Amino acid sequence: MNEIEEKIKTLRDELEQHNYNYYVLSSPTISDYDFDIKLKELQALEEAHPELADPASPTQRIGSDISREFVQIEHKYPMLSLGNTYSEEEVRDFYHRTMRSLHEPFEITGELKFDGTSISLLYEHGRLIRAITRGDGTRGDDVTANVKTIRSIPLKLRGSGYPDEFEIRGEILLPWAEFDRLNSEREEQEEPLFANPRNAASGTLKQLNPAIVASRKLDAYFYYLLGEDLPAQSHYENLCHARSWGFKIPGMIRKCHSLEEIFDYLSYWNIERKNLPVATDGVVLKVNSLLQQRNLGFTAKSPRWAIAYKFQAEQAATRLNSVSFQVGRTGAVTPVANLEPVLLSGTTVKRASLHNADIIEGLDLHTGDTVYVEKGGEIIPKITGVDKDARSTVMGNKVSFIKECPECGTPLIRPQGEAAHYCPNESGCPPQIKGRIEHFVTRRAMDINIGPETVEDLYEAGYIRNPADLYLLTETDLLRLERWAEKSARNLMDSLEQSKAVPFERVLYALGIRYVGETVAKRLAFAFQNITNLKQATLETLTEVDEIGGRIAQSILDYFNNEKNQVITARLEAYGLQMSMNETILANRSEKLKDLTIVISGTFLKHSRDEYKAMIEQHGGKNSGSVSGKTDYILAGENMGPAKLEKAAKLGVKIINEEEFLNMLSE
Repeated sequence: MNEIEEKIKTLRDELEQHNYNYYVLSSPTISDYDFDIKLKELQALEEAHPELADPASPTQRIGSDISREFVQIEHKYPMLSLGNTYSEEEVRDFYHRTMRSLHEPFEITGELKFDGTSISLLYEHGRLIRAITRGDGTRGDDVTANVKTIRSIPLKLRGSGYPDEFEIRGEILLPWAEFDRLNSEREEQEEPLFANPRNAASGTLKQLNPAIVASRKLDAYFYYLLGEDLPAQSHYENLCHARSWGFKIPGMIRKCHSLEEIFDYLSYWNIERKNLPVATDGVVLKVNSLLQQRNLGFTAKSPRWAIAYKFQAEQAATRLNSVSFQVGRTGAVTPVANLEPVLLSGTTVKRASLHNADIIEGLDLHTGDTVYVEKGGEIIPKITGVDKDARSTVMGNKVSFIKECPECGTPLIRPQGEAAHYCPNESGCPPQIKGRIEHFVTRRAMDINIGPETVEDLYEAGYIRNPADLYLLTETDLLRLERWAEKSARNLMDSLEQSKAVPFERVLYALGIRYVGETVAKRLAFAFQNITNLKQATLETLTEVDEIGGRIAQSILDYFNNEKNQVITARLEAYGLQMSMNETILANRSEKLKDLTIVISGTFLKHSRDEYKAMIEQHGGKNSGSVSGKTDYILAGENMGPAKLEKAAKLGVKIINEEEFLNMLSE
């Protein structure tokens, strides 16, 4: 082994140990900074010596941006669901049924049922080779690239004694802290919030871009080992072995020898689970002996040797004092129930979302009602019902959705086909004005160094009424406000100046046009190249852009037809913001693919799918997501979708590979 190989091996071993210490043992022995320095050193060495690449290297956890469609893989052992029970009586029935079937002593393992998304990992010779979702229980999606980004999952096993081939099953989870962080970001962007950590984990695992998965800090707990040559003949002992190989096996597993011990376990975790860093929704009870599991067998849908006891979602009854209505930056009006404070899941609940007018009508709410509030892992409490028997003869007023904006008095509108009501007074409604400015300054938009409180202060002082006003601020203006010093004022002025270098697609996103998120803004920027062309676009030219439908197109037209928005964008351009695509990018444009419609399908080696889409647009072509009679080519990588392949053959569409496509561009 030469010096370079030795250095790479040493760095890999060190980083894997630090990953294990941090993510599995929760006992880091190195700072994040020092870890990153070592990781970058390893990355540089691997890039300089690709012949020494290793799919189990710690650098593979970063997540490539090469997108891939998921391939369906058949499970070697079906992933059956468990029968659910909700009462101690049903647990007692399971225990006695097991006793009658076995006619011999048995142990029951109690494990927490973590509320995430199920995963099955396959290892060969100590290395992770495949990760498959539950799917339909028989087949699941291959999400190996995404799972490799989860740092608590070993790519290469520790220790010894593991079988040459085995499967381990567990739950991919999003910890509460990361869930809260993600939703704070999404709320800032006025994107739909994740309802609970389970949905967030599931949605993240199905992302086509592993780099996004890597950024969300998923975790994984494991609970079941399968294979032909396992180290022990009992479930509990096999999990202990798996822990020594580097897997995150929960420490709260317990062997129970009687019904009394089982009920003690259920009672303890019904309370204590609220202190865990991840969501749980019950306990799984399993017969410990693998031989006894085989003897008990399976029903058509689930094993006879295991059940899931589901905790009841905690519910409380309290008084509905009033309903208030909040206005967001897009003008959407959200009703909120104001409650008599009540303790629920360890926190005092004072408010609950009512979502929209249809929910209010369905509940038949009156002020003063006794309402049932539930918090079963959801982001915020929800009202699940009304105790109508508790109503007095003198009821409060029936709760109805308001007809006018609570902030500016403008009559609300409800677009056809939508559940939400909106205030149309975009330029005169304070929450909308402040909300658009708050959106404009966010990190993914203009990245200006102020938050909502500063926006509020500047608005109340009369300094800002739209995003363009930010660029008229002076240090003198800021120093007139409370809590501002010269350093903070200078930092804001510097941040405003730096924002003038933010690229056009982010400026477009920052404008806050309804339905124009980051992806749509990029597509518009590439398609129209500058703000002038976009302002002059028609409904027809807008809908010709990939993924721009009629609703988005009409919203863009409405925005630029508004005289006040025209003034704001003209001012932003005059202040020096980037209102056109980068000239270097435009200089490399060509018409080599002019009038060609290309569909991309499969997995690629040289570039990501997004990069190929950008190349198609850069050279005058059009991306399409589906094969039709208008398709000229399919750019196909590995694992091309069978439906697209079949349709291409039927329509006679030419299929080209990466080399052929790149040759077309180099000609």
